Amino acid sequence: MSERIRADVTIVGGGIVGSAAALFLCRFGLSVVLLERGLCGAAASGVNYGGVRTQGRPVSQLPLALRARRIWERLPEFIGIDGEYLASGHLKLARSEADLHSLQAYRERVREHGLDLHLITGRAFREAYPWLGDRAIAGSFCAQDGHANPRLVSPAFARAAQAAGARVIERCEVTQLEHTGAGFVASDGRGLEVRSPWLLNCAGAWALDVARRFGDSAPMTSIHPGMAVTEPVPRFMDVNVGVEGGGIYGRQTERGNCVMGGSRGVGKGSFYAQPSTVAMEQLCRDMAQLFPPLANAHVIRFWSGVEGSLPDHQPVIGPSPGTPQLLHAFGFCGAGFQTGPAVGEALAELVHLGRSSAPLDAFSMDRFAPDIAQSTPAAAGSRPRPPHAPQARLTEERD
Repeated sequence: MSERIRADVTIVGGGIVGSAAALFLCRFGLSVVLLERGLCGAAASGVNYGGVRTQGRPVSQLPLALRARRIWERLPEFIGIDGEYLASGHLKLARSEADLHSLQAYRERVREHGLDLHLITGRAFREAYPWLGDRAIAGSFCAQDGHANPRLVSPAFARAAQAAGARVIERCEVTQLEHTGAGFVASDGRGLEVRSPWLLNCAGAWALDVARRFGDSAPMTSIHPGMAVTEPVPRFMDVNVGVEGGGIYGRQTERGNCVMGGSRGVGKGSFYAQPSTVAMEQLCRDMAQLFPPLANAHVIRFWSGVEGSLPDHQPVIGPSPGTPQLLHAFGFCGAGFQTGPAVGEALAELVHLGRSSAPLDAFSMDRFAPDIAQSTPAAAGSRPRPPHAPQARLTEERD
């Protein structure tokens, strides 16, 4: 059965960014069609670690992160549920004097940008966190950060957008995209056709395929963050924990399960990833060393996902360099869960107001123009396939 739809905005990709954009666009009174290849919030947006942190982000991301914090603090007003969001605080650990100096320098660098960090050292640190292993010597604490359940939050943004008036179509793989004199045309090759003057590319690790159809590109590769969750254990961890310089990160749910990250999975084909046995073994060793109460805990599940990553660890957010009214938002390098709602709001503002209330210049696709690789547009009917990156050592905290 064929169906032709006209809307103000077409969004490709139903992760937290695309779904949040749909919600805010509807709040602005615009008509929206959201096309998702699988189920909304089921890819990287729904299988990530669930960290909701501002601490540790590049200075250029802080305006978005702080704006997102205000959305997280009022989450039920936007999506109808709390998503197990808890402002537990985020503790970034130093495991050496060099780490401590780095945390001190970061605190000074971000102070003027509105990020309030408290350094805890010596006896006070050990008394505050007696459940940490001996290798941790100090920490930087951000009281306003926390964590949430991505499996609940990300799909809820899509449901909220639908309730606000968006047309959300799942299991709809966009196979044809073009820009005509009258705007954009998106189709699934099976009779569905959507026409709109605006197109938002929020397709995650597959967004490069969309971008290349309009002559845009970026040196994006795919990464596969590896994570684990333990059986419920007596509660001991009351903060979201990361480490300076990257590596393991962890949090404990209200039920007592401990969610851990800090490894790499392995890409399996275009759409899936699975944990690496070697990486999971290392994660378990690190977990027992940093969190001694977990030394004898059973891990009940390992998993991984597929996310886009860019060389400077900054996403692409903003207009296409060459196609009017095409907006891109991808390459969040495994750290887009916290900022996702604010990115969606920024995209909606660009459409409705012509500007974003948060600065986006640092995320322009133009920054890659001199050295973009593989910039040949994909065939119009090709299936999106994210490029694969070598399995590199994890060097920064993921969400």
